[in-house]
Amino acid sequence: MSEACELDLTCERMTYGPDAVAHDAEGRTVFVSGAVAGDRVRAVIDREEERWSHARACELLEASPDRVAPACPYVGACGGCPWGALSRDAQARAKRGSVVDALSRIGRMGDERAEVLVAPLVCPSEPWGYRNKVELAVSSEGGRTALGMHAAGGTGVVRVKSCRLLDKAHTGAVKSVAGALSYLAGRHPIELERVGIRVSRRTGEVEVALWDRPGAFPRAQAARVLADALRPTSVVRVMQKGPAKARRIAGVECLSGFGSWSELVGRERMRVSAPSFFQVNTLGAEKLVELVMEALSPAEDEEAMDLYCGAGTFTLPLARRAGFVSAVESYGPAVRDLRRNLEEAGVDNVDPIGGDAGREFPDTDADVIVVDPPRAGLAADVVSRLSAQPARAIAYVSCDPATLARDLARFEEAGAFSPVRVTPVDLFPQTYHVETVTLLERRPSSA
Repeated sequence: MSEACELDLTCERMTYGPDAVAHDAEGRTVFVSGAVAGDRVRAVIDREEERWSHARACELLEASPDRVAPACPYVGACGGCPWGALSRDAQARAKRGSVVDALSRIGRMGDERAEVLVAPLVCPSEPWGYRNKVELAVSSEGGRTALGMHAAGGTGVVRVKSCRLLDKAHTGAVKSVAGALSYLAGRHPIELERVGIRVSRRTGEVEVALWDRPGAFPRAQAARVLADALRPTSVVRVMQKGPAKARRIAGVECLSGFGSWSELVGRERMRVSAPSFFQVNTLGAEKLVELVMEALSPAEDEEAMDLYCGAGTFTLPLARRAGFVSAVESYGPAVRDLRRNLEEAGVDNVDPIGGDAGREFPDTDADVIVVDPPRAGLAADVVSRLSAQPARAIAYVSCDPATLARDLARFEEAGAFSPVRVTPVDLFPQTYHVETVTLLERRPSSA
């Protein structure tokens, strides 16, 4: 089959990714970009592997009943909303289906048990305008710097007038920041790698983070052009060292304003520095906290553990309910944010521990535990150490169904805890990503 081969394909379902899945006349799997489940398309093969191929849709022959007119004109060009042409109901079915499929196959639970475990998808926010953060891509061609959204497919920059995913009160921030920094780059030698914009309707704060390498930088000029364009409450420069796949923070400079950004999550005010992780969907973050607290029901006389705690999204509400919390976080900027948030909240029953969860595992016996690891999930030794805890329950917050399923299988093999409920949460409408909150309870025989 040549690269120029055209196929008539009917797409059957969505992948856990931007593409739809079809099969060619020989029964080989074809991943199709630019299509949604139910579409019949003419597609051109652009990559072939031994057992599958990838194609891009070049003509829509018959539209799926689940296809909708995208609310954003850049769907298909910008990579930010790859499912923007798929109805919300279809997105919900596909996301829950991805979780069920991962538990069944990777977690080795089988279809029937996985279906029982996985609750209906929870949708805490509107389908558009839910994000508190976007990142701009930067490219330089012919001595000119262009800023915009990452193009679909991962290469190039799409210039946009607004981002429909960003909070509705700030949709024009992308154009304002891109224009201001393009102007700055035309007059001063700067080599930006990316630009982050964080906004909050609740606190009124807007931060622009300029990511680059150490060296000379027009600090005052950058602060001035951004102030004229957007009036941000904070402008920071984040300097990085190292190769592209192993960047490390070399320093953060405050160019103007607070030097950080804050958001309200329930009753808690979180202040977060530019390098630190924070959920991009504030309503979604509140729902995760609600689900975790409902699952664990921590009591005043209980001890809690919060691993991969970040700036304290779960730590603070845990500390309000439990007697004591051991909170572990490995990322330096997030540890500093955590300590500041605890101090500003007046919370003194938390031990913030900086370091890897495996090496700095708290030397304590917890009654309830929260884990919110990165996409790679839990290391095998962390699952073992958690399984040795006398806790009555663990809440596992995951952003990747595959690693969640792998880790749940490890917990079951260890024999102490079993999952009793997996709740998928749609923190990222218009994309394939899905968050989950899993409640694991101690097996009666291991109590």
